[in-house]
Amino acid sequence: MTRKPLIGLNADFRAAARSTPAFAYIASGYYQAIINAGGIPVLVPPQADEESVSRVLDAVEGFLFIGGGDLDPRNDGFMLHPSVHPMDAAREASDRMLMAEIAERRMPVFGIGVGMQLINVQQGGNLFLHIKEDLPEAVPHFDAQDVNHRHTLNVESDSLIGRVYGDGEIRVTSRHHMAIDEVAPGFRVTARCPDGVIEAIESEMIDWFALGTQFHPESEAASALDIRIFEEFVDAVRDRNQDAPAKEGDEAYRLVA
Repeated sequence: MTRKPLIGLNADFRAAARSTPAFAYIASGYYQAIINAGGIPVLVPPQADEESVSRVLDAVEGFLFIGGGDLDPRNDGFMLHPSVHPMDAAREASDRMLMAEIAERRMPVFGIGVGMQLINVQQGGNLFLHIKEDLPEAVPHFDAQDVNHRHTLNVESDSLIGRVYGDGEIRVTSRHHMAIDEVAPGFRVTARCPDGVIEAIESEMIDWFALGTQFHPESEAASALDIRIFEEFVDAVRDRNQDAPAKEGDEAYRLVA
């Protein structure tokens, strides 16, 4: 029986307000997609220090960064734009520590929405802070007439995204006002909206599986093709584990004479 890999997923965070306590939470589509793809989701609330982050990553074999609020551009040396609604600072600090350690370890990683943006900025890229102003010719990446906010994609055929979707018209769920501007070194664009806005990036580094989608393949409107992205990710985690050195005390890695 194939061993199911453990996949970490960061949780969103909402601070206490009046009579409402603070809580961490995650939309079910993210962890259900990991389960359906053959992985075991491990939910990770915001961590406060690097030692905790390191222990968390010792326990999992791949990591999925979920969508959410905006990254605060001031953390990357840019001014705060009026359209930016930063995620809770505790979550952002934790996510950045996690991403830095994941990159150092070359752990397989998949980022969705702001998760893709995090991969890009952590690796040296940057972002458009407001599509309406930075790319005035772009189509609205928010559709008030469509609750699923779907638009078409143009994909690069020689890529994971191209392998998943193949030929023909593709429609994905994508709602956002920030987007990738400069792509981080070591990554390439593998899908765009027809207006040119970047919708997917993939690592070109042979020792690191790293994938990001601006669109949301975990959404309720996801197609069977969307779900295949998670299968590709979980398969990549499983393949890396097969090549990894044995871990002491792990029955799955013991050699049998």
